Amino acid sequence: MTDAQPTSKSTPKSEQTRTLILETALGLFRERGYDKTTMRAIAQEAGVSVGSAYYYFSSKEHLVQGFYHRIAAEHRAAVRSVLDTETSLEKRFAGVLLAWLDIAEPYHEFAAQFFKNAADPESPLSPFSPESEPARQEVVAVHREVLAGARTKVPAELEESFPDLMWLSQMGLVLYWVFDRSQGRERSRRLAERGARLTARGIVLSRFRVLRPLVHDLHDLFADLLPGMAQTAARRKDRRSGEGEGEERGNGGRESAGSGR
Repeated sequence: MTDAQPTSKSTPKSEQTRTLILETALGLFRERGYDKTTMRAIAQEAGVSVGSAYYYFSSKEHLVQGFYHRIAAEHRAAVRSVLDTETSLEKRFAGVLLAWLDIAEPYHEFAAQFFKNAADPESPLSPFSPESEPARQEVVAVHREVLAGARTKVPAELEESFPDLMWLSQMGLVLYWVFDRSQGRERSRRLAERGARLTARGIVLSRFRVLRPLVHDLHDLFADLLPGMAQTAARRKDRRSGEGEGEERGNGGRESAGSGR
């Protein structure tokens, strides 16, 4: 099949079917639990064939990846009001974290049910897994925008490190939220606000050159220990290396042209 011939997944009807299957799965996950919900049960509840269910989602794990992408898309839309108007780094970061809590709240019980699967580092449901990288990078991109639009400017050498560390901070909040049984998840909201304040202060302090190696060391520590960050860091390193070689070749070409004059 050529690029000019889109698959049926790209048609409006197929998108409706895909959404129906995902919505049905999320409902059954909340009702029966992740482990007790089968692809056959999802297909039956959605009114589609088992083959159709597997056509759009090759496994239950891929259904959860669909859930991750949905949350990420809803989150991106929800943070616009903060990122388009606020310039305080603390308020931007707090707004992003609080918006995530609001978006995720309807799925709280579901999240608690499948957390034991997501906590397995070998599971595709892990936020650090290769399967989760697209959704992970969507969230990192939001934090990159948090920094880019803030009055507080980040040293250029730390521009790639801080969004990853902010994402890790959000993952810590998510872990707390999963087990938070306070009314309205009030404790999670307080953690989000106080965490944003501490993060903003840490970023301000990073402007002092003597403290920058600590940020690099912290980022490298997580990159070494967490497989998802390690793979992303390696790709960035390769990309920077390629860009550097390109600049050197360009400079060499200009020097050669100059020597010809």
